[in-house]
Amino acid sequence: MLKEISALIQKELLIEWRQRYALGGILLYVVATVFICYLSFRNVIEVNTWNALFWIIILFASINSSAKSFLQESKGRMLYYYTLASPQAFVLSKIIYNAVLMLFLSLICFGFYSLFMGDVVENIPLFMLIIALGAAGISSLLSMMSAIAAKAHNNFTIMAILSFPIIMPILMVIIRLSQNAIDGTDLYYNLKYFGVLCALDVIVIALAYLLFPYLWKD
Repeated sequence: MLKEISALIQKELLIEWRQRYALGGILLYVVATVFICYLSFRNVIEVNTWNALFWIIILFASINSSAKSFLQESKGRMLYYYTLASPQAFVLSKIIYNAVLMLFLSLICFGFYSLFMGDVVENIPLFMLIIALGAAGISSLLSMMSAIAAKAHNNFTIMAILSFPIIMPILMVIIRLSQNAIDGTDLYYNLKYFGVLCALDVIVIALAYLLFPYLWKD
């Protein structure tokens, strides 16, 4: 399975490079949104608003980047993958690639956001860990929702509707943790929240691993 996952991730990288205009569009969205926030708020933004705006930008960037993971796959190409790899390897490769891509976009967003909106985070290492776990959880969930939407004739609206109620618990924990990182609390104080976030990430990945084969056979 590891060889299959590795080969599929290389395939994703190759497709992303050939369609790098899509990645460029997402990067442009992130930078433009941050700059618009800067022009709108200047130096009057509060810490809570800073935190909320950051994760709103990350959420919409992740929707744009993760939605295309399955929606761009044609029916013929999916049939071809069916003959080459197992469904578990296929969905895990999608999740891993989207998580790495989302982490890359989140770090770029944080850099530009801190540059324009000011760096208010007291505990930077803790905030980086939150970004990594948050990117993994959000991208995993959206990847699975993208797979379901792809079976519904590439309906992007279905993906948004299905994702919203499920993604809220992850966002609530992420926002609480990031607020604690902004306030400068240490890792020990936030262990219970990290436990909840890690549990949610594991549940989402496990559900994708178990349920995707049924979508694969359809």
